[in-house]
Amino acid sequence: MSAAFLAQCRATIGDAQVLTGDDMARFLTDWRGRFTGRALAVLRPADTAEVAALARHCAQHRVPVVPQGGNTGLVLGSVPDASGEAVVLSLARLNRIRNVDPVNDTLTAEAGCLLQQVQQAAADAGRLFPLSLASEGSCTIGGNLSTNAGGTAVLRYGNMRELTLGLEVVTAQGEVWNGLRGLRKDNTGYDLRDLFIGAEGTLGIITAAVLKLFALPAARATALFALGSPRDALALLTVARQRCDASLTGFELFSDVCLQLVAKHFSTLRSPFAGRHPHYVLLEISDAESAAHAAALLESVAGVALERGLVRDAAIAASLSQSTALWALREHISMAQAAEGKNIKHDIALPISRIADFVEQTDAELQRRFVGCRMVIFGHLGDGNLHYNVSAPAGADDDEFLRRQPEVNLVVHDSVHRFGGSISAEHGLGALKRDEIKRYKSGTELDMMMAIKRALDPLNLMNPGKVL
Repeated sequence: MSAAFLAQCRATIGDAQVLTGDDMARFLTDWRGRFTGRALAVLRPADTAEVAALARHCAQHRVPVVPQGGNTGLVLGSVPDASGEAVVLSLARLNRIRNVDPVNDTLTAEAGCLLQQVQQAAADAGRLFPLSLASEGSCTIGGNLSTNAGGTAVLRYGNMRELTLGLEVVTAQGEVWNGLRGLRKDNTGYDLRDLFIGAEGTLGIITAAVLKLFALPAARATALFALGSPRDALALLTVARQRCDASLTGFELFSDVCLQLVAKHFSTLRSPFAGRHPHYVLLEISDAESAAHAAALLESVAGVALERGLVRDAAIAASLSQSTALWALREHISMAQAAEGKNIKHDIALPISRIADFVEQTDAELQRRFVGCRMVIFGHLGDGNLHYNVSAPAGADDDEFLRRQPEVNLVVHDSVHRFGGSISAEHGLGALKRDEIKRYKSGTELDMMMAIKRALDPLNLMNPGKVL
């Protein structure tokens, strides 16, 4: 059966685009290098018509499909399992910007476009596509859509669901749904677009999208604040919102542990402060008026925060290079943590008002249960998303600590649930959290999700074993 199936695939997309054997290696291992699956083949279609034809072949031969973009995910959502029965369908060759409409403020991009490519195409048209991620040079629009990516500007612009107007999708049956409508109002039935965004390829294969564009800001202003606690950070957020309103674009929290790891592993990146502080907030304003207006807004925030004792120190960027240097401290946290060793990652969302209590109580419980563990806490405080990571105590064996990951996860996720949060904010569930989510979603919610899955993918061929 597999020989006939592969022959059909080769006839459809050409021999060179059907990879087998050692040629598949780079498609089979996840981004963190923790798991390597097996596949029947890696298929590399060039356009939507070829994706649809391959989907029909897969349905005919009952071959599971694992859609893959840049393979930068962190929850094993874009790699196959160990069975070797599935094909990886790489969208990398669907990498064209189909249209830019600056009057309608939209851009139509294929799923294999790199995020950085889309940002540049928008900038070339004098517009802004605001999604910003550390992996923007390697992650793709299809992957961003499939995980409903957020990033550092969600506070102002929203996540991918808010940034998308229309989709083109290949269904599990190999049909093409052309929903590439650049409309902000379309009240003609169920919102199919939102079903596929965040579905991690389990309902169909996204091949293109109409994305929202925005005006380029006239100026940006950036500052790093040193604080005593996440509670102070929440008070600072309130001040920033009152003073800046929609101009407040970024509000990133990170702990001193994060800053020390960055300094340790990236010698050219240094804190602007003489001393150490428990926590830091990186705040950015995107202003529509002028650099002077942006600076005045930021100075007013800093003045009120210092007067009220909410911050211990402040470093305001006086130039683009200084702003870039402050952002580099935040953007290198994940790489510094990887260089330090293995760790247990949590991508969580909480009501913003409850974050301080969550951190205080969960930190204390983890220290009681896992004495000396290091809390590498950073994330998008302005939208309630924390990367609440736990590293082994200094000098301890990483692998031994990782064996306790189920215990650590239980403490963290139970606490997240208790505070009314979600165990996945922007990374998705993939295979890594597929079983874990059953502890926290009601049977009714899971049943409704399964009903949608059965309706759109009755043969369970679309990224099976992920999410559900």
